[in-house]
Amino acid sequence: MRHTEYITYNIVQKVFMVIKSSVKRSYRHLVKSGVLPMAALSNYFNLEEITTARKISAAVINISGRQRMLSQRMAFFCMRLVCSQNATERAKLRGNLLEAIELMEKSHRDLINTDSSANILTPPSPTVKAMYFEAPLYLDRQVREYIDRIKALVEIPDTGLTLENPDLLYIVQAAGGELLAAFDAVVSQYQQESEIEQFEIDLKQVELYQESCAATTKAEAQAAEIDRALRELKETQAQLLHSEKMSSLGALMASIVHEINNPVSFIYGNLSHAEIYTKDLLHLLKLYQEYCPNPSPEIQDQIEEMDLDFLIEDLPKVMSSMQMGSDRIREIVKSMGSFSRTDNSKMTLCDLHDSIDSTMLILRNRLNSKVDRPDIQIVKNYGKLPAVECYAGQLNQVFMNLISNAIDALDDAAQNRSNSTLKISIRTEVAAFDRVRVRIADTGAGMTADVKKRIFEQFFTTKEIGKGTGLGLSIVYKILVENHRGTLRCESQPGSGTEFIIELPVQQT
Repeated sequence: MRHTEYITYNIVQKVFMVIKSSVKRSYRHLVKSGVLPMAALSNYFNLEEITTARKISAAVINISGRQRMLSQRMAFFCMRLVCSQNATERAKLRGNLLEAIELMEKSHRDLINTDSSANILTPPSPTVKAMYFEAPLYLDRQVREYIDRIKALVEIPDTGLTLENPDLLYIVQAAGGELLAAFDAVVSQYQQESEIEQFEIDLKQVELYQESCAATTKAEAQAAEIDRALRELKETQAQLLHSEKMSSLGALMASIVHEINNPVSFIYGNLSHAEIYTKDLLHLLKLYQEYCPNPSPEIQDQIEEMDLDFLIEDLPKVMSSMQMGSDRIREIVKSMGSFSRTDNSKMTLCDLHDSIDSTMLILRNRLNSKVDRPDIQIVKNYGKLPAVECYAGQLNQVFMNLISNAIDALDDAAQNRSNSTLKISIRTEVAAFDRVRVRIADTGAGMTADVKKRIFEQFFTTKEIGKGTGLGLSIVYKILVENHRGTLRCESQPGSGTEFIIELPVQQT
């Protein structure tokens, strides 16, 4: 997640938590209300009156509760409107806000003026009316001010939408403060009036109440389970996207390797013959010079024009350079072929040194010097390791992420002039009779304790916008710990560089 998106996500989460906490407090207040006076039971058996009373009371409470819910939803939509970077989404949110405003205004009018179509047949009680139009709540004034502020925010063009907008600050403050408290008080009053009116009915419906409580508990448990499932789904989706990107990269590299391999093999296979033919021709030329020391003037002119002595001396060097270049291309193609392995359906025995070397060969261009920094030194200290049972493509991804992060850290250190020695050390060793260890260390600026605690969190990144997604290390951790039963540790202090320590079992059970 980019840095701006990460801040936005935190702000939205905080607003959501304020709203959720406020609604829970209101619910507990209604459930734990005081003992109500006993009402007459004369009409208990009048089912029509009971049903009508229940419908009217339910309508009043539902509509007043809807106002509270709408105020929270509109605050949430306002935050999303300001924080969204997508023009289409902003347009949709403006429409949602206008619809919510219309619904809130209608609910407000229905509660104050009564509306038979909404099943509200009696005007609000004096107590409720005072809450709307008198001190200390003045709920009518607060609702209208709240709606006006939202309308003002909706009319602001996209370029004017900022987190410091005074209308937005008012909306968020009211949604979690005075307006919410006023709504809670009115809803509580409606509830208490309804409880007084229907207390005699509730006495006969304890069983129904108990079932309702059980259903609420079940619903809360289901909501918690859904919330957990959504979080897991989000994590899985991010990992799948990253895996798909790596798979696409592997497929692209495999395609390139396939296309390059045939012509490179042709050139490589014929260079040895060309070198032999060249030596034979040079030897034949030497014999001609020995047995025909006085060539014709035309041949002598041609010899001088082409500088034959230099050609005889330089041609073997040219053939040797071509052979070296061909070897180099074959190494690169071989490394690309090794890195592009994406078959994760089964584990195979893998040489970790080959995986590391293939990764280093692909990243070699990033190690070269730049305008603002010298070459990055690579120090390898390989121990004698057994073949490791693993998903080779996934381990290639691990080494690619860790070494790329090390290069990024050294680039930053060079720009900040915090370290003149730019070095990446890679050490392998046997950790135990059935485990191997890989250490990847850099001489960058290191990291603070707070950053170190969070480096494996999904979407957490300290890189600039556009340079980091916050997925690399979380996926590395998942690959090593969950997919290979290994461990991953980080040792780092400010000014002392960073070292990642990997341990893997030699065999998987």
